Amino acid sequence: MKWTDINELAVELAEAHPEVDPMKINFVDLMNWILALPGFDDDQRHCGEKILEAVQQAWIDELA
Repeated sequence: MKWTDINELAVELAEAHPEVDPMKINFVDLMNWILALPGFDDDQRHCGEKILEAVQQAWIDELA
């Protein structure tokens, strides 16, 4: 997975952290959790606030 795989990242995060409310996560934790996902293979430097916002919103949508 790459940073551009927004929906796939959201699904993986929802499965890995079912106890977490994605509306309350900070971006530092979110980025670290994405980096720790099995199958994630992208450069940390390619991540920015817009990507993290998109992943967070996709995670929220996934739970709706």
